[in-house]
Amino acid sequence: MFDPHLDQADPEVAALRAAEERREFEKIRLIPSENYASRAVLEATGSVFTNKYSEGYAGKRYYEGQQNVDPLERLAIERARSLFGADHANVQPYSGSPANLAVYFALLKPGDTVMGMALPHGGHLTHGWSVSITGAFFRSVQYGVGIDSGLIDYDQVRELALREHPKLIIAGATAYPRIIDFEAFRRIADEAGAHLLVDMAHIAGLVAGGAHPTPVPHAHVVSTTTHKSLRGPRGAMLLCKEEMAKAIDKAVFPGLQGGPHNHTTAGIAVALKEAATPEFAAYAHQIVKNARALAEALAGHGFKLISGGTDNHLILMDVTPRGMTGKAYARALDRAGLECNYNTVPGDPRKPFDPSGLRLGTPSVTTRGMTEADMPRIAGWFNRVAEHVADEAELDRIAGEVREFCAGFPCPGIQRPATA
Repeated sequence: MFDPHLDQADPEVAALRAAEERREFEKIRLIPSENYASRAVLEATGSVFTNKYSEGYAGKRYYEGQQNVDPLERLAIERARSLFGADHANVQPYSGSPANLAVYFALLKPGDTVMGMALPHGGHLTHGWSVSITGAFFRSVQYGVGIDSGLIDYDQVRELALREHPKLIIAGATAYPRIIDFEAFRRIADEAGAHLLVDMAHIAGLVAGGAHPTPVPHAHVVSTTTHKSLRGPRGAMLLCKEEMAKAIDKAVFPGLQGGPHNHTTAGIAVALKEAATPEFAAYAHQIVKNARALAEALAGHGFKLISGGTDNHLILMDVTPRGMTGKAYARALDRAGLECNYNTVPGDPRKPFDPSGLRLGTPSVTTRGMTEADMPRIAGWFNRVAEHVADEAELDRIAGEVREFCAGFPCPGIQRPATA
């Protein structure tokens, strides 16, 4: 795919890269936070912009030689603002967790109360969970979902907010398969006197493509990663109202980090241009169609789906009714060429490192061109693995079928391996 310099300079790393390309080509990748970046995004991310240090912001740097970096960052900012309809965008955060922490630093003082979705119910570590700095340095209260319904109860969220008086309410999730009512969260935040942060890292691509309601008009600040469904490099952005811009920018730099990763900014700019196309919109809507088709097919095989299905890109299921744990099942699936991750489910009696559930999603398979017509076949493989979870020979047979199936679908950014 690239020039031969890596092969010559470091054969060990080159071999690992080649092995990773083969793995990503030959497997059905269903981890909802993963995807395939385009060749253009990969080239931009691997460009000479990695050589340049650029502490500060465009027009206000602490280093000389910014004649190309400043226009690059301005371009990424304007594309982000245009794509999402935001007043202000900051494209410098290194990743999603630092981006969220920047919001805390901009709007809160240590010990202030924050309110986010509990990690075992689908939230993120940085939404105030106890093992995160966001739970250690701030007073955190957590809302969840109904154990039976798997859905957010907005009346309960409101009651908790009015009782605990958080200064920041966080909406967004890593394992919630339904549409979040951002307007309802803003009403609750206003009534409680809180700021609203929406973490749309998982659904940013769906929002960009018009396949999911946007949080931007409702939130004071929106955070997102730039990979996942958005198909960019591993980075992050913060979108906010104009009145929050100065505080947000100051929190990112100099508050939390030094020079931005300019090569990542380049990749973000390319990904945002791609996300503004009709082809990307079609991809975003196909993600949702695929997720719903896969959920329906899995349910037809007797899998227990949390909330009964999905409205977005991901599916969460409790696999213990099939006599398995999430960890054992995920490992068997991986051997069979089907990649997902074990995950807690609401009310899970098991520990997070060996939970009851499995989380899977459709961004990667959609990028490869798979459609809802292909989802029943994938669900069938899931069922066969469940029936033969300890049968290594059968798992290997399934893996061969998966490799043959995947050979019919290109991988953006990855050339087909010679023997695939």
